[in-house]
Amino acid sequence: MSQHRITNNEPELLSPAGDWERLEMALAYGADAVYLAGSEFGMRSAAGNFNNGEMEKAVALAHSLGRRVYVTCNTLPREDELKRLPGFLEALDGFGVDGLIIADLGVMGLARRYAPHARLHVSTQLGVINSATACALYDMGADTVVLARETPMEDIRTIRANTPKDLRLEAFVHGAMCVSFSGRCLLSNYLTGRDANRGQCAQPCRWKYSLVEETRPGEYFPIVEDGGTYIMNSRDMRMIEHIPELIEAGISSFKIEGRMKSAYYAAVVTNAYRHAIDAALKGERLDPLWIAETEKVSHRPYCTGFYYGQPGEHYSQASYTTDADVAAVVERCDEGGNAVLTQRNKFCLGDRLELLTPEGAPVSFTPEQMFNAEGEEIQDTRHPMMEIHMRLPRCAPRLSIVRKCR
Repeated sequence: MSQHRITNNEPELLSPAGDWERLEMALAYGADAVYLAGSEFGMRSAAGNFNNGEMEKAVALAHSLGRRVYVTCNTLPREDELKRLPGFLEALDGFGVDGLIIADLGVMGLARRYAPHARLHVSTQLGVINSATACALYDMGADTVVLARETPMEDIRTIRANTPKDLRLEAFVHGAMCVSFSGRCLLSNYLTGRDANRGQCAQPCRWKYSLVEETRPGEYFPIVEDGGTYIMNSRDMRMIEHIPELIEAGISSFKIEGRMKSAYYAAVVTNAYRHAIDAALKGERLDPLWIAETEKVSHRPYCTGFYYGQPGEHYSQASYTTDADVAAVVERCDEGGNAVLTQRNKFCLGDRLELLTPEGAPVSFTPEQMFNAEGEEIQDTRHPMMEIHMRLPRCAPRLSIVRKCR
């Protein structure tokens, strides 16, 4: 059995790891567990993902820190794909992955046979919204049920009261939402031939649509009165202010969406929710600065999902907004704050910057001097991924982030 299992009495922060950099960021900034995918069978085929060698290293790194790794096997495989599943599952079991996230009952049966040491997590794709389904899945061997995002808070309490106490309930708390129930969408397949249930969604729900009258081809009209034409565009979920209610309702694992999002996103959002969960467990009020942190990553207008009613649409546009951009990432730093960084976006002397570390609140500063790898003084960081030497306002560990506020 896995040596990294937690109990229902220990709320878990679960963060996305689309590739190695995002894995490191999530772990550095406080994730108890990460979820990631192999080269197939995951619902985000366009993410960086992990080959077998990388997967083995990822599990070893997480376990060395006392953290857990869950692997997504949540596509709906066809007959030809089923033939490749046993070998894939056996490899994951050999790597010591802590859990498999599964959306298909046949895959669940195969996992019990070929990956007997991995816990079985039922994906949100299965659409679990009641205690009867949760109990049936528990009887089939499920350790964790990832509730459908459409589940309201009052129903979570009822599900918790009517399910076995050692069945863990997991819920999404932050990130993008899908227009279709539990992601069971055929629109992408119909319009583009890219199957959303195989991790290839083209997100046509985010596209701009107009009305065309049959006898007037080429004449496009807005669909709604205020001119907005993004008729299926959903808001993003943010539940950081409601962690105490989720704990009280019985949620064991708090899941952040975003394997396609940046390493910066993984770090900032994980960091914010780490502080939110820790504050809730101590009975303390959440410092508003951690709510503000969620505005400093790319996002659509926020809502509370379906927890407290309908989330509402966002018709006017599909683009993201943010209050800050990542400028550089710390590679190493001495006790005096003298750091070597790698550039991510251009910034200049005189810009107002913030230093974000896994250890506390962000610190504002303005750089007075910067040097390139050759020791030459520079006024800006115009070259992508260039090496930068700069003094920071405090000692900062590797993977600390320097960002430029808008």
